[in-house]
Amino acid sequence: MLTDSQIIQYRSDGFVTPDYRVPDSVLADIRDAHSRLVTRHPEFSDYCSALLAYDTWYLTVARIPEILDMVAQVIGDNIALWNCSFFAKPAKVGTKTPWHQDGEYWPIEPLATCTVWIAIDASTPENGCLRVIPGSHREQRLAKHSQNDAEGLALNLELDHSEFREADAQDIVLEPGQVSLHDVYLYHGSEANHSDRPRRGMTLRYMPTTSVYRHDQATRFQRDGRLVMSQRTVYLMRGVDQTQQNDFRVRY
Repeated sequence: MLTDSQIIQYRSDGFVTPDYRVPDSVLADIRDAHSRLVTRHPEFSDYCSALLAYDTWYLTVARIPEILDMVAQVIGDNIALWNCSFFAKPAKVGTKTPWHQDGEYWPIEPLATCTVWIAIDASTPENGCLRVIPGSHREQRLAKHSQNDAEGLALNLELDHSEFREADAQDIVLEPGQVSLHDVYLYHGSEANHSDRPRRGMTLRYMPTTSVYRHDQATRFQRDGRLVMSQRTVYLMRGVDQTQQNDFRVRY
């Protein structure tokens, strides 16, 4: 569970690195599952934005009670999982993720998500760890983004650099099995991996069920065919759907 001071940090800074670690046996299973995915779909060797469309085994990780307990502390007891992705960043060729806010891409109303980022390998500045702007989430608004279709980018929307100072960035350095939690409005990005070591990270996207995943509006967010926004299955993980408007039908 998050301590009181860690909850305060999440509210203040928009992210936190808990004491919890994913067990080694689970990390080994995640690595095996990712190897299976890449064997079947080599196009996902660097990035897969919709893991559950290809292997629902990853729900095993999303249902870990300790992870759900921490998420409940920051978004409440009624929780839905709407996505799971993998940022693999292979050695030497892992792509850069431009500065952005996650919510710029997502058809969720009202916009709310806690992302759990799991380090499958050590995540360091040398291999492209997550970088964040502490406190950038506080206004709870989406800042200006511009489309950037340059080669070597994992995503194609980039925060306007007039919105923040990159000198304020903080690296989230993690050992294998460590996790970080971050808010949907937090400014973040990561550099390319030019090191000799991979930087595999898995994300779990949880929203409170006071929000609705709008499948009917997803196409306007689908700037990249890989995102398959309108086809994502939303899973009720705990509690009830407080809006009674979410569609939990299996879509894959």
